[in-house]
Amino acid sequence: MIEFDDYKVKIQGLKPALENLGTALKLDEAREEIKKLEEESSAEGFWNDIANSQKVLQRTKQLKNKCDKYEKLALRWDDLLTLCQIAIEENDGSLLPELEEEYAKFEKELEDARLATLLSGEYDGCNAILSFHAGAGGTEAQDWTQMLYRMYTRWAERHDFKYKILDYLDGEEAGIKSATISIEGENAYGYLKSESGIHRLVRVSPFDSSGRRHTSFAAVEVIPEISDDIEIEIRPEDLKVDTYRSSGAGGQHVNKTESAIRITHIPTGIIVSCQVERSQHQNREVAMRMLRSKLVEIKEREHLEKIEDIKGEQMKIEWGSQIRSYVFMPYTLVKDHRTGYENGNINAVMDGDLDGFINAYLSMKAGE
Repeated sequence: MIEFDDYKVKIQGLKPALENLGTALKLDEAREEIKKLEEESSAEGFWNDIANSQKVLQRTKQLKNKCDKYEKLALRWDDLLTLCQIAIEENDGSLLPELEEEYAKFEKELEDARLATLLSGEYDGCNAILSFHAGAGGTEAQDWTQMLYRMYTRWAERHDFKYKILDYLDGEEAGIKSATISIEGENAYGYLKSESGIHRLVRVSPFDSSGRRHTSFAAVEVIPEISDDIEIEIRPEDLKVDTYRSSGAGGQHVNKTESAIRITHIPTGIIVSCQVERSQHQNREVAMRMLRSKLVEIKEREHLEKIEDIKGEQMKIEWGSQIRSYVFMPYTLVKDHRTGYENGNINAVMDGDLDGFINAYLSMKAGE
């Protein structure tokens, strides 16, 4: 069948892209580093420094995962070519649907792996901290903020990433006023940094008895979770620390004691808070980690020499500069205004199908 011959040409045409991926991943260097790390981990006294030993093991696991993923992809290419050759030899038309499906899957996985190599930023490999803030509009905006919160937790689950609630403030009638979560997984920040900005919703509000169409806004802020080994000076006199009673998330996520912590960095006006840990001390540790991450990320983004150069106005949200619109009415469409990428299946997007938007953003940045 002519279709099988066409697929054979297409499959063979993917071979150079697969080989280029292997080069981009620097697999030889990765295997050499794995060898050195394993030698270090087997040396006497390795566990004397627990913090260092954990970093070594984490790095080893990360490198092994990278190598394993590529090797599995290479095997998939071999299997795909073999399937095509069997179909040609036996002239078995019943194999065409399977070949089409497997080719589409492989092509997508190869493209996703290629895009992952574009994550070369200093903090791309870090975990991500996402903060959600409702815009003006009361209950409608707060409901939209909760929808976004759900969308990103679904995205995390799709990718087998773990997420943890750090702060959660319920809306007055429905939804949430604000929330902060951490998402843990390889390259979590590298993927999610594209999501930082204003998200706009257009729909007929379920909270409007007149059935009118409403436009709502919510802000999503994404910063990398900075490891403790990155030195940054935060002076105690620059901090205003408040304690308060935790409240939010239906009561199941937080401790209802005077253990919640809110820290204001006075020179910049940055505010961070945490209320989900069991003690005031633990909440303060998490909040300080969030503050450090924010300061370092802004310092790098603005190319500043020192933390003191950060100005509070750089953290203000401008409600007119949305990065993406989600239209439920009169038609259904999600459109990213930076890349032009759009998806008409709005229910899938709200269930965490964001990879098309993320990949389009990474491709755009790579071409700049």
